[in-house]
Amino acid sequence: MAELKRTVGVVGAVMMGLGSIIGTGVFVSIGIGASVAGAAVIGAILLAACVALLNGLSSAQLAARYPVSGGTYEYGYRVLNPTLGFTAGWTFLLAKSASAATAALGFSGYILHLLNAPDSLKVPLAFGAVVVLTMLCLGGVQRSNRINMVIVSITLAVLLLFSLVGLTRFNAANLSPLFPPDSTPLPAFLQATALMFVAYTGYGRIATLGEEVRDPQSTIPRAIIAALFVTMALYVLVAVASVGSVGPTELSRLTQSAAAPLEGVAQAWGVPGLPLLVTIGAATAMLSVLLNLILGLSRVLLAMGRRHDMPAAVAFINPSSVPTTSILIMGGAIAALVLVGSVKTTWSFSAFTVLIYYSITNLAALRLPPDARRFPAWTSALGLIACLLLAFQVDPSIWLVGGVLIVGGLLWQQIAQRTFAAEHV
Repeated sequence: MAELKRTVGVVGAVMMGLGSIIGTGVFVSIGIGASVAGAAVIGAILLAACVALLNGLSSAQLAARYPVSGGTYEYGYRVLNPTLGFTAGWTFLLAKSASAATAALGFSGYILHLLNAPDSLKVPLAFGAVVVLTMLCLGGVQRSNRINMVIVSITLAVLLLFSLVGLTRFNAANLSPLFPPDSTPLPAFLQATALMFVAYTGYGRIATLGEEVRDPQSTIPRAIIAALFVTMALYVLVAVASVGSVGPTELSRLTQSAAAPLEGVAQAWGVPGLPLLVTIGAATAMLSVLLNLILGLSRVLLAMGRRHDMPAAVAFINPSSVPTTSILIMGGAIAALVLVGSVKTTWSFSAFTVLIYYSITNLAALRLPPDARRFPAWTSALGLIACLLLAFQVDPSIWLVGGVLIVGGLLWQQIAQRTFAAEHV
C-alpha cells in the first residue's frame, strides 16, 4: 500500500492548523454568534475555546499514538469499533465539507463587497474559488504548505492591526445589555458557543496529517496546543474590538446584510485604508481555510478507501505522493455544497456534525491504555459531555437532517464493506 511522505515540521503543522482555523470563524461566525447571543458572544468564544482545548488534548494524544492519515476515523476503528470509526469519518466529511463551502461563500461575500458587485455573483465566484484551490492541492502538501504560510502571515497581520484600532474605540456601553432583549439567555449562550466551537476546529487538520508529519509523537501535540492558544487570543481580541466598538446589534446587521461584518466595522471606524486591508485579510484567510480543508478531507477519504468504506480508487496515490482521486472528489463535493448559497445554514450544519465527530474523538481517548495517555482522563470525559451537550443546541431542523445523513452513511457502510472488501479477497 502506497504511503504519503513525512515532510511537515512543527512550524508547518502550526501554520496549517492556523490556516484551517483562522478564517470563516473570525471573519464571519463572530457576527453570526452576536446575532444569537449579543455581547455574550465574547463569553461564548471563551467557553468554545475551553471545549476545543479539551478536544485538542484528546486529538493530540491519539495522533501521537496513531500517526496515520484519517484522524478520528482511524482512531475510532483502532480503539472503539468499526461503526463509531465510520461515523467519525463520515461526520468529518459532512462537517468539513460544509465548513469549506462556508469559507468559499465568505470569501466571495468579502470580494463582492469590496468590488461593489451584485450579490448574484456570490455563488459563481465561490464555486470558482473551490475549483482553483482543488487544482492547487493536486500539487502536493509541500507546495500547499508554502502557499498557506504566506496566506496565514497576511491574515495574522491584518487581524492584529484591526484589533489594535478597535480597542482604541472600545465603549463598555456596547456590552449592555449582555443578551438580545428577545432571547432566552442560557439557550442563546449555548447555541452561540456551539456555533463558535466550529471556528476552532481546524486543529483537527493537524491530526489528519499524521502520515505526513516528521516526528509525529512530538510534533502533533505541540502544534495542536500552540495553534489553539494563538487562535483563542486572536478571537477574543477581535470580538472585544468589534462588539465593543459598534455593538452586537450592528455587528449582526452587518453579517446579515453583506456577509462581510468586519469590513463593515472597519468602515464605521473611518480609518482610511483599513476596510481594504480587512477585506484582503478576510479573503486570504478564507482561501487558506478552503485550501487546508480540501487537503484534510482528501486524507480522511483516502483512509476510508483503504478500509473499504469507500471505493478503492479513492485511496490511489500518484508517484508524486498526492492522493489525486480523493482531492478531486472532495473538491467536487464542496463545490456542490456552495450551491446552497447560505452561510448560516452551512455553518450550523457544520457545528452539529463536527461536535458529533469530536464526541467520538473524546470517547476514543478515554479508551487509550494508561501508558499511552499524556493528559488526565477527565479532560476527555469533560470534552465528551460538552460536545454532546452543544451538538443539540443548534436549530432542530439542522440536527434532524444531520441525524438522517449519519444513518444513511451507516447503511452505506454495510453495503460498501460487502462490495469493496469482497473485491480484495
